[in-house]
Amino acid sequence: MYELIIIGGGPAGIAAGVYAGRKKIKTAIVTDMFGGQSVVSNEIQNFIGYTAISGIELAGKMEAQLRAQDVDVMDGDRVMEIEDKGDFFAVKTESGKEIESKTVLMTAGSRRRKLGVPGEKEFDGKGVAYCATCDAPLFKDKRVVVVGGGNAGLESVTDLIPYAAEILLFEYKDAVKGDAVTLERIQKESKVKIFTHTEVVAITGDAFVRGVRYKDVKTNEEKEIPIDGVFVEIGWLPNSGLAKGLVATNERGEVVVDHKTQKTSHPRIWAAGDVVDVLYKQNNISMGDAVKAVLNIYDYLLRDNK
Repeated sequence: MYELIIIGGGPAGIAAGVYAGRKKIKTAIVTDMFGGQSVVSNEIQNFIGYTAISGIELAGKMEAQLRAQDVDVMDGDRVMEIEDKGDFFAVKTESGKEIESKTVLMTAGSRRRKLGVPGEKEFDGKGVAYCATCDAPLFKDKRVVVVGGGNAGLESVTDLIPYAAEILLFEYKDAVKGDAVTLERIQKESKVKIFTHTEVVAITGDAFVRGVRYKDVKTNEEKEIPIDGVFVEIGWLPNSGLAKGLVATNERGEVVVDHKTQKTSHPRIWAAGDVVDVLYKQNNISMGDAVKAVLNIYDYLLRDNK
């Protein structure tokens, strides 16, 4: 019987594991991979303590710190079900393990949102991509579209600048909302063109992507242009499926928490990171919220053992 099971190995889960180990909470952490979404980032410039660091390097450093703690690390596996047994939880994993724990901390993060337009699924991996850091070199001297004007979209444009011949940034709203410093930098690039109030309605091609049909959402006028690739950067969906029926979620599927303690509507489940209804999805915030959760879990376990 564990005192705590942490679900997820992103920055929130790792920070929680480090603090749980230092508090001598009997803990298991279950994750299919370490590092979370940032593992694909070529350069992270806002992680406190580093002027710049790659996502892979950061994930490695965090994993090493976690493994130095007195916690059980169950990597290469994932949680498939959480069953409330009354006084404890039975947590079942993809590999067939069943783990028992008094409390649960959900740090399962989120996944990429899809456009849901004709051609997206058909051309996935054939010109449609979701990671510019991974795939930008494949589009050398090509004309590409980046869909989404948030920070992820701007970072994709930055990753593509050394390779692509022309980059069209499509933003549905009337202004790009990403980081102002990054936006200012890409606006100076002659190969980057920004289109606002623009919506992709279809991706076309043969064996590979050859074009994009888009609509001006103000005039409803549609156009089709030749294109070689589409990078989709329109946000994320919380990985909150495990929470269904156990805790309250909002209209976006995010787990609702008390932001003083990170406690959910269930008295023995806490949550932190991108899976919760936090306003700002940032590594530094996710880690701090996870630490907050573990400290509250520690207080709960102390009260429970009195």
